[in-house]
Amino acid sequence: MIRGISFNIPNKYGKLLADILNPIDLTQFNWHNENEEAYLIVNGQLDHELFSESPKQIEGNELQRRIEDNEHYIIFADLKAFPRGEKAHNIDTYESFLDSNCQMILLIIDCVDVTIYCKDNETLRSLYENARSNQFEDVQYISDVNDGRTRLSVW
Repeated sequence: MIRGISFNIPNKYGKLLADILNPIDLTQFNWHNENEEAYLIVNGQLDHELFSESPKQIEGNELQRRIEDNEHYIIFADLKAFPRGEKAHNIDTYESFLDSNCQMILLIIDCVDVTIYCKDNETLRSLYENARSNQFEDVQYISDVNDGRTRLSVW
């Protein structure tokens, strides 16, 4: 069974979160951001944190605005998508993900290593094709057989 996808992105400033999540209607979700280190880029320099609010929930339209309107630099990102109107919270195992209303998990580690888990196969296929069309490297599906991750976290 296919669980998700993984790939590598360039280690650079830009709108990479918007590029990665392009096939997704971000406004249909509430997002939980956990354990992230991501910065806005202002005048070519790291500036304020991309996700600095507390609590760690962000509505989809706000996430979309931030990642499409601003260049950013992602070191670590841990985003979990829940249907709009539901309270977003942290999920830390694949089994918890399956048992929850969480629809998608995006993890970015060390600026380049991207993993996405998604319950909807059509969305997952769109994310896979999007990663390939963006010429991200080492795009591959994650399955029950090749998934060595024990926790759905960047730490």
